[in-house]
Amino acid sequence: MLLEFSQYLENYLWVNYSADVSSKAYLMSICCMVNEKFRENVPAWETFKKKPEHFPFFFKSIMEASVAEESESDYTLHERTILLLFLDHCFNSLEVDLIREQIQQLISLPMWTCLQPARLAQELKKTQKLRKFWNLIKKTDEKMTPKAQELALQERMFLRKLIQKFLSVLKSIQATGPLSMEKIHYCERFIELMIDLEALLPTRRWFNTVLDDSHLVVHCYLSSLCKREQEGHLFSQLLDMLKFYTGFEINDQTGNALTENEMTTIHYDRITSLQRAAFAHFPELYNFALSNVAAVDTRESLVKFFGPLSPNTLHQVASYLCLLPALSEEEETKYNKEFLLELLVSRHERRISQIQQLNQMPLYPTEKIIWDENIVPTEYYSGEGCLALPKLNLQFLTLHDYLLRNFNLFRLESTYEIRQDIEDVVCRMKPWQSEYGGLVFGGWARMAQPIVAFSVVEVAKPNIGENWPTRVRADVTINLNVRGHIKEEWEGLRKHDVCFLITLRPMLLYGTKIDRRQSIVEQTGLMYVRGCEIQGMLDEKGRVIEEGPEPKPKLKGDTRTFRVFLDPNQYQQDMTNAIQNGAEDVYETFNLIMRRKPKENNFKAVLETIRNLMNTDCVVPDWLHDIILGYGDPGSAHYSKMPNQIPTLDFNDTFLSLDHLKSCFPGYHVKVTVEDPSLHKAPFRITFPVYGGEGKKRKESSDEETVQEPPTLIVEPHVIPNRGPYPYNQPKRNTIQFTSTQTEAIRAGMQPGLTMVVGPPGTGKTDVAVQIISNLYHNFPEQRTLIVTHSNQALNQLFEKIMALDIDERHLLRLGHGEEELETEKDFSRYGRVNYVLARRLELLKEVGRLQESLGVPGDVSYTCETAGHFFLYQIMSRWEAYLSKIKTKSAQTPDVGDIAKLFPFHQYFSNAPQPIFKGRSYEEDMEIAEGCFRHVKKIFTQLEEFRAFELLRSGLDRSKYLLVKEAKIIAMTCTHAALKRHDLVELGFKYDNILMEEAAQILEIETFIPLLLQNPEDGFSRLKRWIMIGDHHQLPPVIKNMAFQKYSNMEQSLFTRFVRLGVPTVDLDAQGRARASLCNLYNWRYKSLGNLPHVQLLPEFRAANAGLLYDFQLINVEDFNGVGESEPNPYFYQNLAEAEYAVALFMYMRLLGYSANRISILTTYNGQKHLIRDILNQRCGNNPVIGQPSKVTTVDRFQGQQNDYIILSLVRTKAVGHLRDVRRLVVAMSRARLGLYIFARVSLFQNCFELTPAFSQLTARPMQLHILPSESFPTQRMNGEMPPYPAQVIKNMPEMAMFVYNMYMHMMRTSQQYHHRQGLLPPPTATRDKNFAASHDEEMEVEEQMSKVTHGGQMDRQAKQTELPTDTVNKVWAGSDTISAEAGKGVKEATDNALAENTNKASQDKHNTVENKSHLEDKVPETGSEVKEPMPQTEMDSMETEESTGQVDSDNGQTPEDNVEHQKMPDHPGRDSDSEYSDNEGPED
Repeated sequence: MLLEFSQYLENYLWVNYSADVSSKAYLMSICCMVNEKFRENVPAWETFKKKPEHFPFFFKSIMEASVAEESESDYTLHERTILLLFLDHCFNSLEVDLIREQIQQLISLPMWTCLQPARLAQELKKTQKLRKFWNLIKKTDEKMTPKAQELALQERMFLRKLIQKFLSVLKSIQATGPLSMEKIHYCERFIELMIDLEALLPTRRWFNTVLDDSHLVVHCYLSSLCKREQEGHLFSQLLDMLKFYTGFEINDQTGNALTENEMTTIHYDRITSLQRAAFAHFPELYNFALSNVAAVDTRESLVKFFGPLSPNTLHQVASYLCLLPALSEEEETKYNKEFLLELLVSRHERRISQIQQLNQMPLYPTEKIIWDENIVPTEYYSGEGCLALPKLNLQFLTLHDYLLRNFNLFRLESTYEIRQDIEDVVCRMKPWQSEYGGLVFGGWARMAQPIVAFSVVEVAKPNIGENWPTRVRADVTINLNVRGHIKEEWEGLRKHDVCFLITLRPMLLYGTKIDRRQSIVEQTGLMYVRGCEIQGMLDEKGRVIEEGPEPKPKLKGDTRTFRVFLDPNQYQQDMTNAIQNGAEDVYETFNLIMRRKPKENNFKAVLETIRNLMNTDCVVPDWLHDIILGYGDPGSAHYSKMPNQIPTLDFNDTFLSLDHLKSCFPGYHVKVTVEDPSLHKAPFRITFPVYGGEGKKRKESSDEETVQEPPTLIVEPHVIPNRGPYPYNQPKRNTIQFTSTQTEAIRAGMQPGLTMVVGPPGTGKTDVAVQIISNLYHNFPEQRTLIVTHSNQALNQLFEKIMALDIDERHLLRLGHGEEELETEKDFSRYGRVNYVLARRLELLKEVGRLQESLGVPGDVSYTCETAGHFFLYQIMSRWEAYLSKIKTKSAQTPDVGDIAKLFPFHQYFSNAPQPIFKGRSYEEDMEIAEGCFRHVKKIFTQLEEFRAFELLRSGLDRSKYLLVKEAKIIAMTCTHAALKRHDLVELGFKYDNILMEEAAQILEIETFIPLLLQNPEDGFSRLKRWIMIGDHHQLPPVIKNMAFQKYSNMEQSLFTRFVRLGVPTVDLDAQGRARASLCNLYNWRYKSLGNLPHVQLLPEFRAANAGLLYDFQLINVEDFNGVGESEPNPYFYQNLAEAEYAVALFMYMRLLGYSANRISILTTYNGQKHLIRDILNQRCGNNPVIGQPSKVTTVDRFQGQQNDYIILSLVRTKAVGHLRDVRRLVVAMSRARLGLYIFARVSLFQNCFELTPAFSQLTARPMQLHILPSESFPTQRMNGEMPPYPAQVIKNMPEMAMFVYNMYMHMMRTSQQYHHRQGLLPPPTATRDKNFAASHDEEMEVEEQMSKVTHGGQMDRQAKQTELPTDTVNKVWAGSDTISAEAGKGVKEATDNALAENTNKASQDKHNTVENKSHLEDKVPETGSEVKEPMPQTEMDSMETEESTGQVDSDNGQTPEDNVEHQKMPDHPGRDSDSEYSDNEGPED
């Protein structure tokens, strides 16, 4: 790792590599470095691309070394394993041209040379086309030189030789006795390579036949390694995966998915060909030959028929089927009988279909899966070994394969989170063995309760054709003798909430401490885990209390019984096991029930959705199908290649003027249809030239001059029809001057097809998204658009901007539980929209009544929408038509302008509009005004007609469904809500034409795919017309807690990122308007051509310098404090006290200069440091109104998608770079600040990291010590980059900064006090102290020291004793702030700049809130400061942590004082799906 970090490959190995210097050590060094790069998840092939000429020779050398005989080479088995891993990385990197050129030679059709002749003839006979290709290959071979032929043969035989090499190693393993781990690792890595070759269509196409011909799977199943339970456990699991993929339901040559009928046909063909061979040549198999297929295709019957045969006979049967070479008459077979029998049986036995297997799979994990390290590894996964897990790479075999891999990984990631929760809860419950041998709980847990009684109350009959019950229900009784709010949480369990039933049989005696670092399962005697789904709580009569608007009945006592649904598949398996094997009845043993937080607990609903998708005929639009699987032309779905391009589009208010339009299309000639310059006003319709792909090429070749001419845009200005005389009738307009790339993104989004927009930080992604939505709404009013985002916050930002555009709010709908966060009084949820419609209906009917009154029409026409409709038809239309007939001009007459106003029938109704309505200047103008008035009237009745259904539908549920299916045109939801509610939406008949996804690079692959299928196909086709994805794959990916799934399975790869890797065309936004140009330079190197919008250099706030600070960004080197740099109180819980204190000191300095607290955020890269900084802030500034709290103290990952003016960043690490080496995290960290970025780090460590060089070379160009200008106050008149007339003060280290801020604060306080004494504002100090006066300095110091012991675990005291400053000085720096009275604190605000006069109550209120919010975490705190629920992986997985981190836990919660050690405990983890339908305002802030 150290060599890789030092760029050993880039700077030494590859630049000096050539055929002359190639040696075993050289090859192994390069392979090791590449493997390490893949393990570290950093780009591996960039170095080879820069110098590609030696790569072919290098690759040939690797091939030769991999298959060389042991006698001919000195490569050990461990070294061969390294070569295998390197080859696996090559086969998985087919998107790299350099690699693909070498790999293609190994996996193309000529590799069939290594098939036995009979098998080759059989395969070629199946497809006539293949025969032609094969003959062509033979002709080409004849023309080759002998050397070229030899080289070609080596390539074609390579994989076959590799298989033979593996089989020789496998056969060398004995069934018993000592076993070399090197052999096991080699075998495991080889099977992993085979799985990867089989799971990709380009590698599988011809290789699958070769693999089948080698009978590798049969050899492996019969091997000694497979039979060794302990050593061969992972090997067997990998082998099952390989067997699954070798028999996958796909046509290898065409790549088409095979249906169940086609698979059955293939099975029948195999059996009947075996029966024909038996009938013709083997009289002893007549009974088999004459039986029907169903009677002989089970394993038992095949063994019964073929078991008695001799090995030679079995070999002859296999040779007739072209499975083995034919035996001569006297020749004895070299294969043993066991192999021959297994070969025939495994090939011909009936297989259960993949979809049947899936449907019979329980969705809840059990103890066997939860603690299987090969399937659900701990977060300590280092990347060294392989695992029995599916991988998400670039390509998939079929949609079924795509869904199945995602299903398995999503299930296992959920299982990992469940394991963490179970282990945490069980440890808190402290299960001990009582002195009588029973179970006693010595602790308690908020999320778990002991079970008093459990009984299965219903097992329903199976459906026809199934062998598992339709449903299984049970009753669970618990005693809720707990605190009130916890009792309410248990009673508040809702329908479909998932709980877990646990059986514990502890062996630990009463009082024994549980060691969390040892196996929890063994210590607590954890036997069984089963999932269940809540149906409801039972009332006193034993009936389920239904959810509804009615208040729930109050139950007496503490005993509560819940009716739960058990998993029918799991129940059937358990009962079968109990009956057939005499196993224990699991359902009589449960003694603990565990619940989970709702927003973590939606895994079952998502898994059911994926399973339902696999059971239905997934109809993905034809133009998307191949791209999703990763095949074909990646640009085929771009609008320029779509057959249904729309030539003319109305861009509505996208352009502010004609000049703006011309600037947005620099490569086009703009032709305006109207010559009068006064009419060249927005909005514009634009007609684009449409090219057919082929036609364009012919045109280019035939007429070069024409091609060189810029294409012409025909621009037609048009006037939006008058909507009425009231001011609110005027349409809202866009005010943003879009750039040319933003305009291209908007244009692409309006055209049919797939649009991918890459939006670097600050480039206006949301503005582009909103304009696309608005333009689609106006261009295609009959179409419906679905908006999907990762977080509630992003959805709310979109909605707030949509509301500012010309979109009727009755067409907006927000699904899920995030709409409460909208900063508006309007409610866009389903029921909020129903209420809006009902209120709007009453308003409109009132207007109808006013209109009726103005016209003098008798009766009550404004009673319902129906009566209003009749009124419009018979009264309004008749008057309007009569009016038009009078004022419409005859050809011979000159129109009279005065007639328009004089004859207008609705004067009285519009009397409340701004007068005069008619200008009388021209006939056309007044006629347009009259028609506008009529449009206003007509719109009233059009809306009432739409609302008429709400009079017929009486229940709120029906009305909300109607709104969703019929009324709403723009529907928004989070990706998690889409996954949870797909079934309900499809049942309702939900329809949509366009999907727009924001934050697409942060959404899991499967959660991006599911929204494509929220509707049923129409006539076998999807009605989806557009898919717009907006994201940034250079920022952080979706959060995956488990390192193994994240790295090994590549589960963190979003579909957006995969499409970019595949080469799908993207529109890259190229102008940012967030940060100063100098700050943008720290991250714009990561993007194609990211520049700055003019305003970041023109606006005063960007031009002004940061007051009191010499530089707008600075990297400040922080050395060890008392010999300590980074510390790790718990695994992966990193802290750095010096950086934390320095960051807080800088924050306090900025506040004293006059900076507003809400414009400063403190970020860090680790949770441990975040908690430490919060602790220090609470001590130093928490209750001080002068300082207050910063806007946010959080981690970089958590802050993605947000920004602030000034960012103080702590990088924490001093020994290794850690996860900041992921450039995506660096980009997020560098791009959060608008005006100032101040980074505290160990410079010597980070400046040597190759991946971070572009940013750190700029940072290290400035001084590494903090340069301050304390005489400036905020805001300053100094310009950015301008040097002050006096020298800056250089701060050498953290203690100096701490001392400086303390002195500055005390000076300001004294100055303020003297000023107030002079003004007579403060009474003179007296000897007696008022009871409300602040505590004395000595008392404060005493409290401070006590706090330090509790919150810092003594760190601060220990370090203060060793530093050059005495302890009392260090504490004085921070404790002195409370020695002055509150009145003096107020005075400082007047003495300092007015900018300090912010709402300090908010800071203290926030602190109070976090203390309150903390209470719900109380039982998540580990029992001691040194114990954790689970150690945090190297990536800090920030969306798992909770924001609540300050304040003390209630003292009566039954926990020890050490529980309050804030920064030495692991934070609580709400779960990956923190944006579930349950989360109100708890969604991820990313």
